[in-house]
Amino acid sequence: MPLIAHSNLPAFARLETEGETVLSQDRANHQVIRELHIGLLNLMPDAALEATERQFFRLVGHSNQIAQFYLHPFTLDSIERGEKAGKHISEHYQPFDDIKSQGLDALIITGAHVEQADLQLAPFYQDLEAVIDWSYENVTSTLCSCLATHAVMEFRYQQKRQAMNGKCWGVFKHQIVNRSHPLMSGVNTNFNVPHSRFNEITKTQFKTAGIEVLVDSDIGAHLCVSEDLLRIVLFQGHPEYDTISLLKEYKREIISYLSNVRTDYPDFPQHYLSAQNKAILNEYEIKLLAGEFTLDDFPETLISKTLDNTWHDATRQIISNWIGCVYQTTHEDVKKPFMDGIDPADPLKIKT
Repeated sequence: MPLIAHSNLPAFARLETEGETVLSQDRANHQVIRELHIGLLNLMPDAALEATERQFFRLVGHSNQIAQFYLHPFTLDSIERGEKAGKHISEHYQPFDDIKSQGLDALIITGAHVEQADLQLAPFYQDLEAVIDWSYENVTSTLCSCLATHAVMEFRYQQKRQAMNGKCWGVFKHQIVNRSHPLMSGVNTNFNVPHSRFNEITKTQFKTAGIEVLVDSDIGAHLCVSEDLLRIVLFQGHPEYDTISLLKEYKREIISYLSNVRTDYPDFPQHYLSAQNKAILNEYEIKLLAGEFTLDDFPETLISKTLDNTWHDATRQIISNWIGCVYQTTHEDVKKPFMDGIDPADPLKIKT
């Protein structure tokens, strides 16, 4: 169903050129279709800020529910921004106070680039806690990605994330362990998910907190839900990533190495690149370090043509299911075949 371009945020025009359904506010006003207002708390660094907008907007727009989607991006003032990102935010993002005043049906909180395990060292720690506390009391469901999941587990369940042995980076196989939850409707029992993190909440920690694990893997639990089974949806990975997101991140890691931010040349993300692509990038590394190549010679265009996406279909279905849960919970007059199994006396509780 359509996204509504209710502001001049460039993401709307970009998505429309990519073939997504985007309606102007004027056209939306002439359609008798229910609205869903979804917030996007974007914590991603400047380099990924606008791409993250498009990734989540696209996933919401692909939902097959009968609704018009109003997306409301905002961020936290405690995150230091460069000039370009700061201008984009000041022109197109809403203050959190405005978000609270207008209210939301649902909220998405992105990940963020904080490598250290101790979240209290993050400059936005208290601001993020305030948003999470507000959303728990005022939003039907909050969907969290990566660091946001770790923050929720610390703020609400006193479970601090643990440092991993190096960076968990790549595309990994996952399997559904609870097929009865509505979020899993129509999702393949096995599918892949991109990850990019240095820290984790372990399966034992989720279990201790009373969190229900829906999707698991050899690298840990990925998709979980809060004890009421809908109010908080927790991803440890980055299912929103585009096909080229890890390649762009690999390039940023090279830049960090050349800038002496990191001491070693980056390894490849796992299970993501073909043998041929690795050979191309190995040759690039040799010539880059020899001074024959520069960053301008990075073979992004060549490699991006051959990358596989093995996670988008599952992600799109899960997000569509999530939107369905939110929609049918917030509109009591809607018939709920999708929500069979939900206790009508408490729509945030699933019958057992």
